[in-house]
Amino acid sequence: MLNVVAIMGRLVADPELRTTPNGVNVASFRIACDRNFARQGEQRQADFIDIVAWRSQAEFVCKYFQKGSLIAIDGSIQTRQYQDKNGNNRTAFEIVANNINFAGSKNSNAGGGAGYQNSAPSYQNAAPARPAAVEAAPSYSAGSADDFAVIDDSDDLPF
Repeated sequence: MLNVVAIMGRLVADPELRTTPNGVNVASFRIACDRNFARQGEQRQADFIDIVAWRSQAEFVCKYFQKGSLIAIDGSIQTRQYQDKNGNNRTAFEIVANNINFAGSKNSNAGGGAGYQNSAPSYQNAAPARPAAVEAAPSYSAGSADDFAVIDDSDDLPF
C-alpha cells in the first residue's frame, strides 16, 4: 500500500510541545493550505490540515516555527476514532510528519517575532564564491518543432 503526503502551508498557531507518559515528545499543530483554484470573483479558499510530529521532529517544529511560518511537511495520513464529550463517535484525520522543512525565509513568514534564522545555523555562505573569470552559463530558450529529428522506429529497439 502507498500512503505518502507532501504538503506546504502556514501555521495557524504556535505549535506546543507535549510529552507522553512514556517520555516521548509530541507536537500537534494545524496548517492552512491555499487551494489551487479560485472561482472568478471569489477569494481563494484554504484547507486547514492537522499535523502530528513525534520525537525530534516535534522538538524541531516547536523550536524554529511559530504562527504564520511557511512549513513543508512530508508524511502519511492517519485516522483515529474517538468519542466526544456527548458520547458521539468521531473520526480524526491527520498527517503524521516524517520530515519537516523550512519553506520560506524569515522575511516571508507572517508570524514575525524571533525567527529560526536567529538561532539556527546558516548555510547561505557554504558554497565557494565563483571566480569572475568564469563565463556565465548559457541561457536556454524555448525550442521549436524544427529542433527535433524524426527517429525511425520501424526496427527493433536496441535494448
